[in-house]
Amino acid sequence: MTAYISISYSKRKFLQKELDAIINALKTCSIFPFVFVDNFSFSPFQENEMMQQAFAAIDKCDLLIAETSDKAIGIGIEVGYAKAKNKPILYLRNENAEHSTTVSGASDFKIIYCDADDLKKQLAGIMTTLFTGSKT
Repeated sequence: MTAYISISYSKRKFLQKELDAIINALKTCSIFPFVFVDNFSFSPFQENEMMQQAFAAIDKCDLLIAETSDKAIGIGIEVGYAKAKNKPILYLRNENAEHSTTVSGASDFKIIYCDADDLKKQLAGIMTTLFTGSKT
């Protein structure tokens, strides 16, 4: 299984602890994390190629995790595409970050976390329930 992780490109380096928590939680459930912004780089004039590559990557994934502590239009587009493809969507944000009504409204699961450890614990619980059917 593979999880597409949607995260703000411009704030990526500031969300390293959160991203590490997501990756660790996924690995405990044998789910491969795919971070689009870490795998591709595009010039500002390659917007068509960027979105086509993002859509192709989402098509190959089993679910999408949207880390929305920094709101970004690209996250919303990726979530909308994943929703249209009937992929499970997880909405994540720090409790101090602004709420994204559109991404939250399209999501199947929501995690509001206080720190990276809390994020990892909550996400591992959802992944276990979602993919093994057991309760945590």
